[in-house]
Amino acid sequence: MATNGSPEPGTSSTFSLSVPRIQIRRSSSDTQLDKVQIKSASVYNIHGLSGSQHSLSVPPIHKDVVGYRGSNEFILTDDKQSTMDQIKSIGPWMRRKCKNVCRRKILYKRVPILNWLPKYTMDDAVGDLVAGITVGLTVIPQALAYSSIAGLPAAYGLYGSFVGCFVYILLGSCKDVPMGPTAIASLLTFQACDGVWQRAVLLCFLSGLIELLMGLFGLGFLIDFVSGPVSSGFTSAVSLIILSSQVKDLLGIVAKGNTFIEQWTSIINDIHNTQLGDAMMGFTCIIVLLLMRLLPRVKFGPPEECDQTVMQRVINKSLWLIGTARNAIIVIVCGGIGAAFYENGKEPFRMIGDVPSGLPSVQAPPFSVPEVVNATGTVIQEYESFGDMLQNLGSMLIVIPLIALLENIAICKAFADGKPVDATQELIAIGVSNIANSFVQGYPGTGALSRGAVNNASGVRTPFGGLYTGLLVIFALLFFTPYFFYIPRAALAAIIIAAVIFMIEVRVVKPMWRSKKTDLIPGLATFVACLALPLEYGILVGIGLNILFILYHAARPKIHMDQAVTPCGVKYLMLTPDRCLIFPSVDYVRNLINKHGLKSQIPVVIDCTHIYGADFTAAQVIDTLIKDFKSRNQLLLFLNLKPSVGNVFEGADLEYRVFYDFEQLDKAIRECRRKSIGA
Repeated sequence: MATNGSPEPGTSSTFSLSVPRIQIRRSSSDTQLDKVQIKSASVYNIHGLSGSQHSLSVPPIHKDVVGYRGSNEFILTDDKQSTMDQIKSIGPWMRRKCKNVCRRKILYKRVPILNWLPKYTMDDAVGDLVAGITVGLTVIPQALAYSSIAGLPAAYGLYGSFVGCFVYILLGSCKDVPMGPTAIASLLTFQACDGVWQRAVLLCFLSGLIELLMGLFGLGFLIDFVSGPVSSGFTSAVSLIILSSQVKDLLGIVAKGNTFIEQWTSIINDIHNTQLGDAMMGFTCIIVLLLMRLLPRVKFGPPEECDQTVMQRVINKSLWLIGTARNAIIVIVCGGIGAAFYENGKEPFRMIGDVPSGLPSVQAPPFSVPEVVNATGTVIQEYESFGDMLQNLGSMLIVIPLIALLENIAICKAFADGKPVDATQELIAIGVSNIANSFVQGYPGTGALSRGAVNNASGVRTPFGGLYTGLLVIFALLFFTPYFFYIPRAALAAIIIAAVIFMIEVRVVKPMWRSKKTDLIPGLATFVACLALPLEYGILVGIGLNILFILYHAARPKIHMDQAVTPCGVKYLMLTPDRCLIFPSVDYVRNLINKHGLKSQIPVVIDCTHIYGADFTAAQVIDTLIKDFKSRNQLLLFLNLKPSVGNVFEGADLEYRVFYDFEQLDKAIRECRRKSIGA
């Protein structure tokens, strides 16, 4: 290497290189090169940290065409470490990671209460108190109702509704998330546990553990595999299944079944045993609940609150509170009606029965199911070991954590106001919450979107609102459980039905049809599969179809074709693939390029601007493509090839020519054209 003197700041100097291979390596030293900017096929401008500019002049190498042969003459490489050096670097890497974990920034990120608690104000306290009590009035009747979806006694819904609220205050990153049972989690619990409470509590513990591990290992990205159409199809199907599961209580009949078809087959077979009292109570409650749902929309006086009189504001707030607490009001009124009939020696409705009074005992989750024998000596529940319980829970150990995260993130995004959502932190929060719930005999839960909307509308300011919700549930367990006996099952069924009918996402079909009709395919497939098959298989069908669509698009890239002309009038074909070259797509790309090349019989240029990656299979097929063009004496050139793709081609020892500006490209095409005419 020869130089023309030492460069001064702001000047440039030229280095002439005659070696067959150039290696430009990055270094953190100030004297080394920091940035490489490709200017043309023959000149590279290199900018140093000090601001000086140097240029490397690389003479044309190929004897026939100006350009570069990729296999031997030119390559940009990064520093590569040997395997032993990489092994030795593991220790320092682990020390750096441990040091980063212990940093104050990480602590504040993983324990969000440290961020907002020092700034907590009286206004925050008032907002959280109102929201917490309002959500508590919603969660108590929902917990009683959702436990019936899970096939468990009513008390287990309440057991899973208070400890998680306290844990989320410490670890939760979203103020609007109210931890507790949800309709979807309850249905999944029923399908996994079949009404055995020991399985449900163990499922809560293991689901929380898996969620915590997913959070610690940063696996929140897994929900990215559940697309919007699949999520909508799954939610809609689950809503119909939940609605169907409550028809038996609405009509006072006996029906069983896990899938939609099984449930309705059982309902039709027993519908002749419909109880008139339950049916009247249930349908009346549904109508009243739907009407009460409209009350918050009723406004007296001017639309702006500041323009309203005191009386108008009081009336509007009262209507909003009645509409929001409609579930609690229905439970209280129907419970009073049930108690009145029961005291008079009549039972026109089926009651939910005894609910154990007091708080649950704090104990480790059960790791086996004991054998239960009735008075006649008949075994009504067989013994199950821990292995048997795991086998029965099966794939739900993965499905429930993913669905729980999906529900939770939906709330965070709905009320984030454009702020980023930390899926990793939410996984940690709901994971620890479920682990804690399992020690008080709760079953899996997460944030419910309906309660999240109530929380947000109630003016919640921080996650501290969960404290008042949890305390209200504890208060109900301590003092009101004797009165829960009189609540008709039909009233709880009506509460669930009136809630889940709005979870059926019919409204997304029209915009999906307008934007991209093919998105309806995985959505509808998920919907049908979830109705006909167990839910875990249904959502796998949707995810599988999504992946097939992705693979199809990866295997069939679009290639834009332009017929261009050099300044001297020589025509050539410019082909621009729109994505990376990987093994599913390369044969398709090769055939397409060959087809256009044979049809045009003019030089072909492949614009690699959008090709950011390639693999060895792609390099082999490109090598075959180059040989195809060479065999028919047709020129094939590459434009704007990325260094990372060039490295792959270099490793496969390809003979190719690449250019980085149109001037050199035109010159190469013109010279080849001149040689072909001369020949």
